Amino acid sequence: MLIIHNVTVCPVSAPPIPMGAVAVDAGRIIAVGSVEEGGPGALSPLVAEALRAGRAVLVDGERGFLTPGLIDAHTHLGIGEEAVGVEGSDYNERTHPVTSDLRAIDGINPEDTAIPRALHAGVTAACVAPGSANVIGGSTVVIRTHGTVVDDMVLNPNAGMKAALGENPKNVYRSKDKAPATRMAIAALFREWLAKARDYGTKQARAAEKGDFVETDLKLEALLPVVRGEIPLRAHAHRADDIATILRIAREFSLRLVIEHCTEGHKLAGRLADAGVPAIVGPSMNGLTKVELKEKSFDTAGVLARAGVLVALTTDHSVMHIQHLPVAAALAMKAGMTADQALAAITLNPARILGLGDRLGSIEPGKEGDLVLWSGHPLDVQSRVARVWISGRVVVE
Repeated sequence: MLIIHNVTVCPVSAPPIPMGAVAVDAGRIIAVGSVEEGGPGALSPLVAEALRAGRAVLVDGERGFLTPGLIDAHTHLGIGEEAVGVEGSDYNERTHPVTSDLRAIDGINPEDTAIPRALHAGVTAACVAPGSANVIGGSTVVIRTHGTVVDDMVLNPNAGMKAALGENPKNVYRSKDKAPATRMAIAALFREWLAKARDYGTKQARAAEKGDFVETDLKLEALLPVVRGEIPLRAHAHRADDIATILRIAREFSLRLVIEHCTEGHKLAGRLADAGVPAIVGPSMNGLTKVELKEKSFDTAGVLARAGVLVALTTDHSVMHIQHLPVAAALAMKAGMTADQALAAITLNPARILGLGDRLGSIEPGKEGDLVLWSGHPLDVQSRVARVWISGRVVVE
């Protein structure tokens, strides 16, 4: 059993606990609470017994802060490797505007040096997505930032289908004299392939009833969970009109939807909230490198959160380095998010968006013991990561 005490516990799902303690056993959190008077043994009879029997590892947090492991909801970690150039660039397959059959997991190099950097910055999990060159780019995967074989690092093998609107797919295919060269063509491609996938599923069902066979189409197979509402469409969209377009298409096909980047989401905050569509906002600390970023602001995340949108923050690594995820949260707080909202945007909210809200993102009994000990408040840029645990096992100290 692991017991971390003499810390301010930041459960995220509840108010901070000064002079708190957390107990982890068999990889899962078993107790959380204040132990100001009774010491760590006051957490529960089970913890007290483990201490008496000498079966507990006791860690003094030295009045630091304990948070869940941080989660970046949208990255190109391991498929857009740092410091290797073209050899490590595997996130954009620019040969066809619809590549739904691609899987991010197949491009990840777990030896990307950014992965241990992320871990040492307190980021214990990240969603890895294909790039935004294609209208439909391929499936995403959520991994832990610790391991040597990507299969052993997977937390969610399919956290949604990456898609893109706006300048990126337009510019890629216009330069090839191919469609889509306009926003109209992007929307038409979405409708064409979503309709094809829906029809493909119907054909499969009818064939199964008759004992017939339908030849496998891997692109349409990959889109079936999208049109069935089993996974979300993860739509890269900066401009308000692009966000409105994908909201329209999602309504037409009854899709689950997540907006990636959501740069002008502040203009549609009420619509996003009413539709129950989450937003993954960022990256916030890069330049205005294209026209559709001209209204980028640190205010956007706070505006969306106040409207009732489920908001996560992203570095879009390597556009912004994943180490700076807590800095992005601090700047969002400076621009209007509360401290609780900003911390949730890099812990519990991304966990929920990525289908992991029952396992990660907060410090609660039953959740996995992915924890970070900080020298000070996690949103103070001077705070250092002192230790990191994954499933209760120390991986950084």
